[in-house]
Amino acid sequence: MSGLMNGRKAKAASLVPLAMLSAVVTTTAFGIDSTANAGNKQNTDLPDGSAVPSQAIKAPASVPIPGAIAPAVPDGTADAVVAGASTSGIPSAALSAYQRGAQIIDAADTTCNIPWELIAAIGRVESNHGQYGGNALGSDGVSRPGVFGPQLNGKNGTQAITDTDGGQLDKDAVFDRAVGPMQFIPSTWSSVKVDADGDGKRNPQDIDDASLASAVYLCSGSDDLSTRAGQEAAVFRYNHSRAYVDLVLRIMEAYSQGDYTAIPSGTYGGTVFSPSYSSAIDNHHAKAKKNRPARPGQPTSGSTPGTSKPGTSTPQTPVDPSTPVVPPKTTDPITKATEGLTDTLNNVTGGAVKPVVDTLNTLTEALDFCNQQFASIPDPLHLLDAAKAKCAARVQGMTKSDAGALIPNTLNAILSWLGLRL
Repeated sequence: MSGLMNGRKAKAASLVPLAMLSAVVTTTAFGIDSTANAGNKQNTDLPDGSAVPSQAIKAPASVPIPGAIAPAVPDGTADAVVAGASTSGIPSAALSAYQRGAQIIDAADTTCNIPWELIAAIGRVESNHGQYGGNALGSDGVSRPGVFGPQLNGKNGTQAITDTDGGQLDKDAVFDRAVGPMQFIPSTWSSVKVDADGDGKRNPQDIDDASLASAVYLCSGSDDLSTRAGQEAAVFRYNHSRAYVDLVLRIMEAYSQGDYTAIPSGTYGGTVFSPSYSSAIDNHHAKAKKNRPARPGQPTSGSTPGTSKPGTSTPQTPVDPSTPVVPPKTTDPITKATEGLTDTLNNVTGGAVKPVVDTLNTLTEALDFCNQQFASIPDPLHLLDAAKAKCAARVQGMTKSDAGALIPNTLNAILSWLGLRL
């Protein structure tokens, strides 16, 4: 923890301009005077007039997902996420929301002492700072088209939570889904929702509102979040998973030591794992099935019913010396794997085998394609850096030919197409 504090002090100077700007906005727009509250242990109002609950909220903000530590962190990738903290940038809109959320909450509740890096760590594991599942985080702090978790219907190891919001937040009127960059269950969001940026809305897809709401949740009760014990207790309430708590605190420590970079909002921010919850769940169940003991009488891996037992020999057919020896035909692995594929396609298509369509299935593939398309366009001011993620979100799911026909071939046309300005 001493190393963590030293790291925080070491980079304090680099955060002064943003902190000063946040202080001015906070004081003028929302009437929060941090100096007046410095020695006051009583809670004061938040920007929209709400307050930090004096009792700790026990209902989880998000729930564990089978096959994943958190939505943006599949099982087995925790070390890679921590190791990549310095190269996986934090969009500027998210960084500002995290820092300002901590400043506002610490002014409203002087006993909480939450570090902004803790809020940021939750934003990383829950949604990769609002960029998960094909989303782009705009300069206004809103994730589009919107971050939605899997349907919590009790199947495939998920927790069953019937609809609590009429589908208004999660677009599901049957079961709940976690929503927004901080992945709030709608019922918990209703307890902590706050308008952090003064736009008159309490929007879980807005990282300003969601970050401050996370701070409200974590600071509810009497835990001191400057201590390890307080951090562990608060994060475990947020998501009842020890693996989740350990990962969040590891990322917090990395951020606290300055192990992060700020990038423009709307820019691809590093590794984003597959958004397919079903794939994570399928892998989870496949692994469990593989490790399941065999039933009595069921053949184990590596044996086939009807084959001879180890240590026994199979009678050999005598070889006629007059028969010419023909060397066995060898088949390369690719040919063997695709054997019979053409016949199958012919049966399905009536004899006409259709060419394989090269589709941009993942956000990473779409981003690489946009990079290739932009590479030949003169861009001395690097304006296209902020356009790549938006382009990827537009063309994901399209074929390369269709995407190539859609993307303009001049700088001004691309910026206009994506709604950006010079």
